[in-house]
Amino acid sequence: MSKYTEPAKELLEHIGGNDNIAAVTHCSTRMRFVLKDPNKADIKKIEAMKLVKGTFTQAGQFQVIIGNEVASFYNDFTKAAGVDGTTKEEAKVAAKQNMNWLQRVMAHLADIFTPLIPALVVGGLILGFRNVIGDIKLLDGGTKTIVEVSQFWAGVHSFLWLIGEAVFHFLPVGITWSVAKKMGASQILGIVLGITLVSPQLLNAYAVAGAKDIPVWDFGFAKIEMIGYQAQVIPAILAGLVLAFLETRLRKVVPNSISMIVVPFLSLVPTVLIAHTILGPIGWTIGSWISDVVYSSLTSAFGWLFAAIFGFAYAPLVITGLHHMTNAIDLQLMSELGGTNLWPMIALSNIAQGSAVLAMIYVNRKNEEEKQVSIPAAISCYLGVTEPAMFGINLKYGFPFLAAMIGSMIAAVVSVGSDVMANSIGVGGLPGILSIQPKHMLMFAICMVIAIVVPFFLTIIFAKTGLKKLPFKK
Repeated sequence: MSKYTEPAKELLEHIGGNDNIAAVTHCSTRMRFVLKDPNKADIKKIEAMKLVKGTFTQAGQFQVIIGNEVASFYNDFTKAAGVDGTTKEEAKVAAKQNMNWLQRVMAHLADIFTPLIPALVVGGLILGFRNVIGDIKLLDGGTKTIVEVSQFWAGVHSFLWLIGEAVFHFLPVGITWSVAKKMGASQILGIVLGITLVSPQLLNAYAVAGAKDIPVWDFGFAKIEMIGYQAQVIPAILAGLVLAFLETRLRKVVPNSISMIVVPFLSLVPTVLIAHTILGPIGWTIGSWISDVVYSSLTSAFGWLFAAIFGFAYAPLVITGLHHMTNAIDLQLMSELGGTNLWPMIALSNIAQGSAVLAMIYVNRKNEEEKQVSIPAAISCYLGVTEPAMFGINLKYGFPFLAAMIGSMIAAVVSVGSDVMANSIGVGGLPGILSIQPKHMLMFAICMVIAIVVPFFLTIIFAKTGLKKLPFKK
């Protein structure tokens, strides 16, 4: 008998038995359940289990934090429950039965952008490094950059742009691929579609504003402007959705004998035409409007209020899954403004959650059992992974979560008030400073100190003044 056999049986009982399981899978630290009736799960009894480090519900899935041993526990659980495990994708599909329409939209956005995040993080770090060596005058008494005095670093600066350009200028290729994959269309057609949006024969999107003559495709009776959509997000999403719609519908009506020829042709060619005549201009306009509204809100006289609301509310947004919309907004800001002033606040919110856990480590310093949860949670949070901290500690007690929200709010106001901008989406914790534009790094470091100090001391104060008795617990 495995050491997880009895805990597995206990968890099975508390979630309502195997008849209540629609699907089950796991990730690196959590069991992920899609329950037929979520109300049958006894959360108090589940969280009282020694092996369990917390629970939460997100994207229609009831998730139980187990820790690094989750894979072994999962094997014993499926045996005890007599159920077959499912893949993450199958679990996501099953979970949609527990979502409302807004949650489904956010889930789709998450599925589109999540595969792109590693590339965006790398691209952001590369842009930040290139700015440091190419733009900041660090040598010869502050008169020259590193690139200007070193041929080696000049070569590195030029070489790294190869990657930076691939990540950001050709971002539509990644988006259309991801949409095609998500919607069940041919991924290679998604890639080809993306390339048609950023082809070198098109006028670069960054050159459109200053162009005297825009090249066109002349069909005699009509002309189509040859404009590229480098770094554009919404045109790529819309084009990808049209491609997926056409292909999946055509597959159902075209005979298999000619499907290989007819379906790709009738899917791709009309989509490219529609993308360059309708979707591209509309998507560009919508994207510009969104970026203008967000940027104007953050830089207006009431920017501090917008920052305060966003900084305070971002952590609760994570619980609901609505935070996934910020990825698209960040990318749109980057394409329009060359950076984002929204993402720094996200990194600060993550840091604040980690600092609240750090304070709980101090408050419960004599509790060796809780240290096994809180110490790894604090470390992972400072490195950008907030779930163990938020769901395992801060929401469990309530008041640390509130303290982190307040600290995040203050840091966000200072960040926006100082015009801090990031090159790109980055690692959403302490390493996030590497993605900040060099001229703003010092100010962002100050904001980081605020996000560390304020939640830490507020958590301790709340713990000692009795606020922990108020109903902030989940």
